[in-house]
Amino acid sequence: MKILVIALSGIGDALMFSPSISLIKKFFPNANIDLLCMFKGVKDIYETNPHLSKIIYFNFMKEGYLKSLFFLLKLRKKYDVTFNVYPSNRKEYNFISYLIGAKKRYAVEYLRMDFQNLGFLNNYRIIENDNFHNVKENLLLTKLFLENEGISFNIDEYVSNANLELFLTESDLKFRDNWYKDKEILDNEFVVGFHAGCSTLKNHIKRRWEPEKFASLGTKLIEKFSAKVILFGGPDEFDLNETINSLMDNKAFVAMTNSIRETSALMSRCNLFVTNDSALMHLASALKLNVIAIFGPTNTNYVHPWRTKHTIATLNLDCQPCFYYSPKPLTCHRYDVKFKCIKELSVDMVYNQIEKLLSSS
Repeated sequence: MKILVIALSGIGDALMFSPSISLIKKFFPNANIDLLCMFKGVKDIYETNPHLSKIIYFNFMKEGYLKSLFFLLKLRKKYDVTFNVYPSNRKEYNFISYLIGAKKRYAVEYLRMDFQNLGFLNNYRIIENDNFHNVKENLLLTKLFLENEGISFNIDEYVSNANLELFLTESDLKFRDNWYKDKEILDNEFVVGFHAGCSTLKNHIKRRWEPEKFASLGTKLIEKFSAKVILFGGPDEFDLNETINSLMDNKAFVAMTNSIRETSALMSRCNLFVTNDSALMHLASALKLNVIAIFGPTNTNYVHPWRTKHTIATLNLDCQPCFYYSPKPLTCHRYDVKFKCIKELSVDMVYNQIEKLLSSS
C-alpha cells in the first residue's frame, strides 16, 4: 500500500498528524508512507521520523501555478490513499488531493466553508467536531481508514495515550549540549523559554502578546527565580527577540539556530516554556515541557498543548474564540478595543498562571 500524507499547512498542523502516522504504521508496517509539505520547518521535523518512507518538499507558493501543476502531475496515480491533515480547509489543498488521484482520499468534512473550499473532492470523510482537539480529529479520520481496511480497535484508548512525535538526532542533542555549555548555563539552573512570535500569514501577527509584556515577564522571572530566560524563534523573529532582550537590559539569551530541530533540541532543556499559540507551542508539547500557552482569538479546544503539563492564559471573553480556521485574514469585530483578548491580557495574569503551574509540579 502506498500512502501520501498531504501536510501543506504549518508546522503545528503537520506535527499534530504524527500520532496518526504512527497508528497507520502500527497496523501496516510494510506500507510506504510519504509526506508532502511546502514549509521547510515541516520537512525538518519529519525527515527523521522512522515511520515515513520519503519526504516530498515543494514550495507551491514560491513556484507558482504552472510549475506546481507539472510537479503534481508527476505524483498522479502513484498513491492508493491520501490524507489531508486537519485542518487544511483550503480549496487548493483539496484540489491537490484530487489531482494526485488516489482512489481513497481522506479528509475532514468542515462545518464552515466546506463546499466553497471543494471539500467534496475527497471521497472518505468524517464530520468535524468543534469540541475535539486537532490530534483527535486526525485520529478519528485514521480510524475511518482502518475500519475501511477491516481493522477495528479502541480509538478512545489510543487518543488518551497518543503523543506528538518528534525525533531528535545525536547531532541535534550535541548542538544543545554545546550551546548551553557555551552560554555557561548549568544543569541545576531554572531555564525558561519564551516564544513571542507566531505565523504572520493572514494577519495572524495580531495573535501575538506584546514584546513589552514578554520583557516585563522575563525580568520578573529573573528577579523571582534567578531564571535563565531564552528567547526562541525563527530567523524572521530574531529582530523581535533582540527587541525583547533590549527591554530586559540584555539579560536574556537569544537562541539563533539553523533548523527547527536545533530549536527543539535547545527547548528540550527548558523547565518552563511560555508561548503564544504557535508551532513552538506544539513542539513544546512533543517535548513534554511545562507550558504556559497564551491564547487570544483562536480555539483552545482545537490546539491547546497536547498531553503535556500546561495552563492557558486567556481573558475568556464572550467573543472568544472568534477564529477557527479560514483562508481569510484574521479580523476583530469589537468596537471598543480591537483584539482586546490579547491586548488586555496582563503580565500579572500570565505570571499567576506560571505560579499555578509551578505549584502543581
